Amino acid sequence: MIRFENVSVTYDGSPEPAVQGVDFEVPEGELVLLVGPSGVGKSTVLGAVSGLVPHFTGGTLHGRVTVAGRDTRTHKPRELADVVGTVGQDPLSHFVTDTVEDELAYGMESLGLAPDVMRRRVEETLDLLGLAGLRDRPLATLSGGQQQRVAIGSVLTPHPRVLVLDEPTSALDPAAAEEVLAVLQRLVHDLGTTVLMAEHRLERVVQYADRVALLPGPGERPRLGTPPEVMAVSPVHPPVVALGRLAGWSPLPLTVRDARRRAGGLRDRLAGHEPHRAGPAPASAPPVKRRFPRARAGDTTAPAPVAEVRSLSVRRDRVQALRGVDLTVTAGETIALMGRNGAGKSTLLGALVGLVAPSAGSVRTGGAVPHRTRPRDLVRRVGLVPQEPRDLLYADTVAAECAAADRDAEAAPGTCRALLTKLLPSVADDVHPRDLSEGQRLTLALAVVLTARPPLLLLDEPTRGLDYAAKARLVTILRELAAEGHAIVMATHDVELAAELAHRVVLLAEGEVIADGPSAEVVVASPSFAPQVAKILAPQAWLTVSEVREALDR
Repeated sequence: MIRFENVSVTYDGSPEPAVQGVDFEVPEGELVLLVGPSGVGKSTVLGAVSGLVPHFTGGTLHGRVTVAGRDTRTHKPRELADVVGTVGQDPLSHFVTDTVEDELAYGMESLGLAPDVMRRRVEETLDLLGLAGLRDRPLATLSGGQQQRVAIGSVLTPHPRVLVLDEPTSALDPAAAEEVLAVLQRLVHDLGTTVLMAEHRLERVVQYADRVALLPGPGERPRLGTPPEVMAVSPVHPPVVALGRLAGWSPLPLTVRDARRRAGGLRDRLAGHEPHRAGPAPASAPPVKRRFPRARAGDTTAPAPVAEVRSLSVRRDRVQALRGVDLTVTAGETIALMGRNGAGKSTLLGALVGLVAPSAGSVRTGGAVPHRTRPRDLVRRVGLVPQEPRDLLYADTVAAECAAADRDAEAAPGTCRALLTKLLPSVADDVHPRDLSEGQRLTLALAVVLTARPPLLLLDEPTRGLDYAAKARLVTILRELAAEGHAIVMATHDVELAAELAHRVVLLAEGEVIADGPSAEVVVASPSFAPQVAKILAPQAWLTVSEVREALDR
């Protein structure tokens, strides 16, 4: 169905090909997962299938890509629209209408389908993806995860023979991700739809793949094989595979169920050990020189609040986004906000940074009322990395972006660049931010915000588009910031990140806080938000592979 014949793509102004030597076939009715580190060209490979590369992106494509017999060099994207449905990393860039129902119908209208067929397919898709309650909602009022489900639905309604998906679950909560992947599996198994998908959160998707295509590095030839074959050698792999490698299991398990069946021996080896988890560093800890002191009351070391939220309610348009939320954030603390798409996580972050005004209740950040404080003053109290990093990026090169961040933060020249190099070393100075992958753009935005070293750092889906190595570097940097006294609040659906990094988890539902406590207690108690290691080794209280490795090395 999809055929790559020795394909290479070189973008204008780039001395090296973005991808080269791509030569493999995706048969009809297979789901092939495209994996690899950030920036190796996965989006370029996907774009070559839909015709966006090179017709929209520019550059030179050598070799040949055919889809259902059509050469994408000679067929523009609109001439492939009846065969290929594409969902990119940024759903907003694909929307052409204003409401959910209109967006689901638009692709079918373009193909001239009959009204009764359109109506039936819209209803089917609303039910399949859990969107029925949102059918009349303006797209601009949806959460990032809800927008992603609409984007997926809009390409399903025309019933394409080929689906090309770039990070389709990156903004979805665990339950919504499972629903979307179950729909894709049904399309593959029952209708013979061909799916080529890139995804960094392999713990969600690898078990659904028929085959995996690994791009090991920039410009390197892909390696194709079954999921167990590729995961055995892949530099990017989910926690279940990492645990299998650590325990010496062969063949490697790909699912929690398979791993649990083989985990008895590992549980025996871990018996008598307890996970070592560092909480927020105490105020009196001598090794770390704190930038942000903590208040003291008598002989206690109670942390001074960096932010306080009291009885906060927010109404946005017709939606009650938050209801009576209470939250105290202290210096050195890392908090994960979790919950379903649309639960109010991003709205709470927006209130903390002054983008959203309370309908009732109060918010104080660094002693200031955020929505009444000038941005120039607020930036030294709180910084936000949004879901769409392009909102923060406006310069023509990475170097210019970093130089501007240094000036705005009154930091020493090179501060932003040093942070970026530490987080993602492969990003060059002369690259335009728009030419970066989604993960690379997110990393640049994070470096820009961190340059000002705000006492309170807010992150909205910070691992969206990041591979496991980049995520590990992010965790290291955020831990260092927390040790220096920075408070970190992150809205995330990445349960593995929460397990690795968060001291506290605050669980939201329908705009209300339904749980607030230590990470180990909150996530392990939830089937949806428990990390893979916790599920595999239950009832023992392990959360991450690093905890298990440390215990085995004692």
